[in-house]
Amino acid sequence: MNGPLPVEMLRQHLIDPEICIRCNTCEETCPIDAITHDGTNYVVKADVCNACMACVPPCPTGAIDNWRNVRKAETYTIDEQYAWDELPAQNPSVEAPVVAPEAGDGASVAQALPNGAAAPVGGSDMVRGSTVPPWSAARPYVQLYTHKAPATATVVGNYRLTGDATESDIHHIVLDFGAMSFPVLEGQSIGILPPGATPEGRAHHARQYSIASPRDGERPGYNNVSLTVKRVTRDHSGNATAGVCSNYLCDLKKGEVVTVIGPFGNTFLMPNHPNSHLLMICTGTGSAPMRAMTEYRRRRRLKGATGKLMLFFGARTQQELPYFGPLMNLPKDFIDTNLAFSRTPGQPRHYVQDAVRERAVDVAQLLKDGNTHVYVCGLKGMEDGVLQALQEIAERHGMRWEALWERLKREGRLHLETY
Repeated sequence: MNGPLPVEMLRQHLIDPEICIRCNTCEETCPIDAITHDGTNYVVKADVCNACMACVPPCPTGAIDNWRNVRKAETYTIDEQYAWDELPAQNPSVEAPVVAPEAGDGASVAQALPNGAAAPVGGSDMVRGSTVPPWSAARPYVQLYTHKAPATATVVGNYRLTGDATESDIHHIVLDFGAMSFPVLEGQSIGILPPGATPEGRAHHARQYSIASPRDGERPGYNNVSLTVKRVTRDHSGNATAGVCSNYLCDLKKGEVVTVIGPFGNTFLMPNHPNSHLLMICTGTGSAPMRAMTEYRRRRRLKGATGKLMLFFGARTQQELPYFGPLMNLPKDFIDTNLAFSRTPGQPRHYVQDAVRERAVDVAQLLKDGNTHVYVCGLKGMEDGVLQALQEIAERHGMRWEALWERLKREGRLHLETY
């Protein structure tokens, strides 16, 4: 008699919709387009994913690092994943695939591929920045508050940073947590849960915003944080739309209460050793973490410290540049500031990568120094241009870019946060 056919098993990669803050990092990082999304959830295509793990290290919340043992004929479909509000429990009657080691949620890079092949060492070439923090960074706290158990904060300030005459409406918003513990570090982010529901009746998911204040508060010694928020009035195609969370935040009044989750982020952190140099390159609201790092350094200017700050900051026009006034008041011997405006009337377009090239000699000196940490934050479109400029400068000054790039990533000294 013929025996029963063996049941093919799969360790299916899933994304936790309760923790995911829809930052799109996983989809952008995946080298084989195994991740997609609708208006509600980010999901993984079981028939495409090869468990290369490239998406796991960059995820700021850990939502990407979830797995379920399933029969291959019964994998969760894309439509099923789109409908989830939370992950399904592991079916105890389904045994783990023989090719995979036993593990619960949070499988590591050691996890085997579905076909039994070993995962590639070192991850994917799509991981372009560091997945580890600087060696001297403080220990971050992450995911202290979740969708099921969020924190609340009171609005104590909401100020427009850009002129009324310009279309770009950017706000500086200060949230106070009162007696509730909410420790943060420069470079971390929080999630805001806007009120209301989608047209389908589901609660709005959280939106992620980088913290613009240093670890000791927007006001020193106070339990508060600040955010830099741009009101979204158009979608990526240029069509008129009202961003759900950005408009909610920009319209908040003093005294109103906001629901918050997080903090998130354990790699895009500043070094604490006083001789570290910060090379910061940003556009628009990507200035938030740079402001936090700069302000922390300003408050703690240590006598004898040799660490340098060099900032490249881009916007369409001077009027659309957030924090322009305060930035101009910082001492020149404290921070080397370089501005780039791409839409100044009567002037050629000037982008941050152009400004970086113009300071090639000084940037090269920083790249040669093992104490230099590079931070890039802003729109996704700037990333290629900035990396190309750094490559040109490195190679022009006798450095092999590929080797330098790998070293910067390995040592936690090249951090990219683009969206």
